[in-house]
Amino acid sequence: MTQIKFSAITHVGLKRKVNEDSILALPDQNIWVVADGMGGHAGGEFASQAVIESVASIEASLSPVELLIAQRKSLNRAHELIKQESFARGGVTIGSTVVTFAIAQGHFVAFWAGDSRVYRLQNGSIEMLTVDHSIVAASVLAGEMSWDEAENHPQSNAITRAVGVGDELKLDKIRGQVQSGDRFLLCSDGLTKYATTDVLQKILNREPIDSVAGALEQSALDGGGADNISIIVIDVL
Repeated sequence: MTQIKFSAITHVGLKRKVNEDSILALPDQNIWVVADGMGGHAGGEFASQAVIESVASIEASLSPVELLIAQRKSLNRAHELIKQESFARGGVTIGSTVVTFAIAQGHFVAFWAGDSRVYRLQNGSIEMLTVDHSIVAASVLAGEMSWDEAENHPQSNAITRAVGVGDELKLDKIRGQVQSGDRFLLCSDGLTKYATTDVLQKILNREPIDSVAGALEQSALDGGGADNISIIVIDVL
């Protein structure tokens, strides 16, 4: 049986008054979630919490296939709830990015919408497994700039998908095998805006599970920390 350790942390950052990020760990289900709300203080906080609370209601007794279906259903449920709240507030745009990550039977699966990310550290090398749903992503995929450069683009915050925005929730999914020694990082853009890929790789290689989330958070704060920061690190033993 796959053994797993994780650490999770969220921080308001140095400039914001409210933390619009929300995180979730369900170790019994082996599901983890990062959500980054948008729409002003109350709106963003409501949206990210709606995502987390919906996923948190997934039962622990489900089979791996049922867990997969339940994740999609829970995110669609949150989508409708946020849309209703937006309507009740006069049609203001509120929403949340999401990235969910689950491990079962030697495989991982991640769903996402927006620019919250999953990275994998394997054999000392980091790889970004998700692709941002953002305006600048097209330029990165065309080879015109790196993901690190995209973080400094004037439109870096402009995302093209979010839970609660648009008629339908469009999720992307990635799956793969897990190997012993794999380390996965889930994070909001409050980390990746202020810590380059090289910095992430160094810290993920260097720090044990008990201190790695705190070290990553500190790197974002040292880099400017003007956004909320959310981090979950998962080790496959």
